[in-house]
Amino acid sequence: MNKKLAFPPLEMRKLVGPTDLSDFDNPSGDLVFDDFLIPPEAYKSIFDFGCGCGRNARKLMQQKITPQKYVGLDLHLGMINWCQNNLTPYNKNFSFSHYDVFNIGFNPNSDKKFEVFPVSSSDFSLVVAISVFTHIVEDLVVDFLKECLRVMTPESYFISTWFLFDKRYFPMMQEFQNSLYINLTDPTNAVIYDYQWLFKVCQEIGLTPVNIFKPIVRGFQWNIVFRPTAPGRVACDLPDDDGEFGIIRASADVLNPDRIGL
Repeated sequence: MNKKLAFPPLEMRKLVGPTDLSDFDNPSGDLVFDDFLIPPEAYKSIFDFGCGCGRNARKLMQQKITPQKYVGLDLHLGMINWCQNNLTPYNKNFSFSHYDVFNIGFNPNSDKKFEVFPVSSSDFSLVVAISVFTHIVEDLVVDFLKECLRVMTPESYFISTWFLFDKRYFPMMQEFQNSLYINLTDPTNAVIYDYQWLFKVCQEIGLTPVNIFKPIVRGFQWNIVFRPTAPGRVACDLPDDDGEFGIIRASADVLNPDRIGL
């Protein structure tokens, strides 16, 4: 493991899910998103929407092809402060900004639901939003997708994760209802979208799904790589979800309000 770079504290790692230090380390210098079939040239400039405590950033810093520019954005101020103090000094091309919008668990004092990203348009070759749209309510999804597209170039890639379902199995849902929620107190705990609605929205915005990776555990996160719509760029169809049945539970600390101020 790289001894020069600090690892995020355990309390922060619990908030973002994986806690093993190996999940934050890239000693081989391999391409971080190789599993998503992202080509090397796409790593030139990266916008990490929902960067957390630097899981992706830390590994990208160790990558043999180091990004010339990286901007991480997150609504948890404590994590942003940690990244600014511990990661940016290691590589000045990596910057981190607090995204001051409301979230009941991570940023409860904000009165804003949405803000334009504090970065320039057409400035990034790769946009990353891992475990982000799984926590955004339906009336904000289009705004955030448009922002992701705005900061991309015509040749960019956009990695995203989603919980998806087929609305046809829920005939009681109205035309304007396209999402399911599992938590009455905090709807953003997990948001599940009708896949046909999502793909229709993306088509209207100008995003084309070029690679789709099925959940390992049935019903869990789908990994979808989008690119800006362009002539000859063919959209992928959603494959069958034929993974094994199982349960993946988030750390209890994710829902513990006492940990907000980290």
